[in-house]
Amino acid sequence: MTDVTGKQFNLDQFIAMKVKQARLKENLKITDVSRISGISQGMISKIENAQVSTSLETLSRLCLAIGLPISKLFQDFDRPDGTAQFTKAGQGLEVVRRGTDKGHTYHLLTYQRGATKSFEPFLVTMDDLAEVFPTFTHPGEEFIYVLEGKLSYRHGNHIYHMEAGDSLTFDGEVPHGPETLVEVPIKLLSFINYSAAH
Repeated sequence: MTDVTGKQFNLDQFIAMKVKQARLKENLKITDVSRISGISQGMISKIENAQVSTSLETLSRLCLAIGLPISKLFQDFDRPDGTAQFTKAGQGLEVVRRGTDKGHTYHLLTYQRGATKSFEPFLVTMDDLAEVFPTFTHPGEEFIYVLEGKLSYRHGNHIYHMEAGDSLTFDGEVPHGPETLVEVPIKLLSFINYSAAH
């Protein structure tokens, strides 16, 4: 297991962290745990500071005293590290799309390596009331969610009047795009799922 800084824990460090967290959660002092478990204060301190490898019997008595089932003690130790992509606010990669020359700003919020991609999430910003907008077509299914502003959005022959909190899901192969910007600035999340096209 790794901590938030990416540091790898060995088993003794992991046990130390979990035991101390559980003791503090129960508002127990080391003296209390020593009295309840019959384990010396010095030994408990060494366990909590990963200075000793303890027997399962001692560990079991310690866990019982602090109300931590021994089965829960190890449950997160060998959890996979994970490979999530984290994008801070305002840090999405600005990319050029068909609407860029019409005053739209696109920030790609994550990217996938490799030959195929299954989805793309964008933060789209529009701030010009007077522009004429292009229509878009692409493979897959798209979901848009309005964060700010008001607009009319066309999909095929249908016009949807959208404002903050509204969402729309549609087939990307059908021509679509903003029809009228009613109240700017407009910010919307656009999530294109390409797996629907396979």
